[in-house]
Amino acid sequence: MTYQADRPFTLYFVRHGVTEPNFRGFRCGGDLDLPLMDIGCDQAYLLAKQIEKMNLRIGVIITGSLIRTRQTASIISAVLGNVPVEIDPLFNERRLGQWNNRPIAETEELLAAKVTPPGGEAEEEFTHRISAAMDNLRPHFDRRPLLVSSKGVGRVMNALLGGQGRMQVGNGEIVEFAVQRDHGAQVLKIARPHQV
Repeated sequence: MTYQADRPFTLYFVRHGVTEPNFRGFRCGGDLDLPLMDIGCDQAYLLAKQIEKMNLRIGVIITGSLIRTRQTASIISAVLGNVPVEIDPLFNERRLGQWNNRPIAETEELLAAKVTPPGGEAEEEFTHRISAAMDNLRPHFDRRPLLVSSKGVGRVMNALLGGQGRMQVGNGEIVEFAVQRDHGAQVLKIARPHQV
């Protein structure tokens, strides 16, 4: 499944700051709604200052409805001069059911093999949800949107846009997705911008 853009666009993706399960190396799905740790708030603030220095001209921030993503979006918005924040629950992390609060290493191979967590969301269902969320994002492409969400959302977006491999994004990390057209074909360029 590939998401076809009707025009070139640049989208910035930010993974929320660290939560307690993240810090401990445990799974934290979209059906586990936890706040950021203090260190996660610090990560969001430092990232926002970095974005401010890079002058990325963000016109809107889109986030899921989970506390950790809304907190991260709010911190970034404030540093950038109160950039508008819009909430779209379709951008929430994959529901992981009984795999929540289990060590990541214990379930990594199962997730990579597209096994559905007991009581959780199937990979195909999650992918369709993120594709629908991308359609909702389409009207914002001209505003250089910044999407604040979770690791799984970044992974699926990368795949939908034509990226290679199983993308990993750290807490408080930013990724630039630039979608262009080349002889009619959609081409994705990925960067991990940082202040030099």
